[in-house]
Amino acid sequence: MKQLPNLDAFVKNLIDKGFNGYFQTEVAYSGKLKESITEYMKASNNGKERADRNGNFLLSTYLQWSGDDNPSIVCDFWVRQENDGFDIQKMEITNKDRYGKLLKKSELKNLSINSIPTLKEAIAQVSVFHQQKLSSRKRGFRL
Repeated sequence: MKQLPNLDAFVKNLIDKGFNGYFQTEVAYSGKLKESITEYMKASNNGKERADRNGNFLLSTYLQWSGDDNPSIVCDFWVRQENDGFDIQKMEITNKDRYGKLLKKSELKNLSINSIPTLKEAIAQVSVFHQQKLSSRKRGFRL
């Protein structure tokens, strides 16, 4: 069995990969990465929260957000806690337009904390580049 990193090492690895914004753990505990997970862990220890049957909990963050009127990229991590160690089981990156319609989605499974992509690589996986549409109509003079 491999040794899982503790909370401090887990947070450091994610921050080193560029994930240093605000997070939300289990849709309720928001803040910087360490404080969000810590608040969730306190609630979990008090019996207010419970991880799923596999011991996973959801950790979400925006990778790119520039207001409600613009597209956004969201990243969801399914984190497994085992004893005092943390590991990432699955990562889902979604690019949605300003109305919430899915533009592109990427799902990565069988990950570890060291194998997750960096922030820029994650954004590149779901970036949508629009090609300029050319008119099919012939231009010119008609007689």
